[in-house]
Amino acid sequence: MEPISILDFEAIARSRMEATAFDYFRSGADGESTLANNQSAYDQLQLHYRVLVDVSNRCQETVVLGRKLSMPILVAPTAFHKLANRDGETATARAAGKAGTVMILSTLSNSPMEEVVEATSGPVWFQLYVYRDRGATKALVARAEAAGCEALVLTVDAPLLGRRLADVRNRFHLPPGLSVENLLPAGLGDLPHNAPTSGLASYFAELLDPSLSWKDLEWLRSITSLPLLLKGVVRSDDALRAAEYGAAGVVVSNHGGRQLDTSPATIEVLEEISQAVAGQLDVFVDGGIRRGTDVVKALALGARAVLVGRPVLWGLAAQGAVGVERILSLFREELDLAMALCGTPTLADITRDLVRKAP
Repeated sequence: MEPISILDFEAIARSRMEATAFDYFRSGADGESTLANNQSAYDQLQLHYRVLVDVSNRCQETVVLGRKLSMPILVAPTAFHKLANRDGETATARAAGKAGTVMILSTLSNSPMEEVVEATSGPVWFQLYVYRDRGATKALVARAEAAGCEALVLTVDAPLLGRRLADVRNRFHLPPGLSVENLLPAGLGDLPHNAPTSGLASYFAELLDPSLSWKDLEWLRSITSLPLLLKGVVRSDDALRAAEYGAAGVVVSNHGGRQLDTSPATIEVLEEISQAVAGQLDVFVDGGIRRGTDVVKALALGARAVLVGRPVLWGLAAQGAVGVERILSLFREELDLAMALCGTPTLADITRDLVRKAP
């Protein structure tokens, strides 16, 4: 049967991918409690829908960083798309462009950023890791800007890589022919193949800069004119500090449950953060979003838009660019239905009173 849900696509992806690659994408840190809670926390929220509202015409359009998007659903940055499909990030980018939304490209892409930007009709943001070699980092930022990326998304929750037991058991590394393409010019494109645990964890420990701090935001903003967003925020005081340092936005994120296990589910801290910043910057959220109703809940609690990661990878593994298009269409269709059934014909109608914690 044709897949009709995110779970259907995940099952197909599992059957088509190498087990090590599927484990890498699916797994979380340590006991995976945060991974599980990211999703289950959405189920603990009820939608108190309105009735007798004219919903004959509905609109999902929104504006993010000055860009008009067809829906409040963005493609989250995820690494190594060629583990899912040989066309990798360029296939994902084509699908995002057709959907009229943003693709956020990972530093750890298997495709060069220039090819990815060229492949899409939509905007591309670049997710940035800061390397110990600041010259390599500066070159990466300049290259992203020159390629046409429209924003930088700095990951701030990964001074070291979380302990992902599946990757440790599998001694995760990239197969021959795949590399961190964007770092090849700096000689930093290869993951260790003979690491005693995870090759990616070894790569992070050796090459990424664990000393990254707030003062480095000033340096980063001095080397680019691109808007800067911080990804990996779960505290309101950190979000407020991001605003003080001139960030254009924060992504409420726990790295998909892949960094610090037992950190809070993102939907549980979203409202506190959005209320604290009070419009000083845009607030986004990722983690555990699998249905259109999840999107409604996130918007009601203060998100400008949501980011989806693993579902995009399942679509990519199942059907390439067509699969990613279908995943984004599923989210669009489910959000449209949820908006109709909630009595909210526009995104502005999705207000806080729609959401209550289940008793």
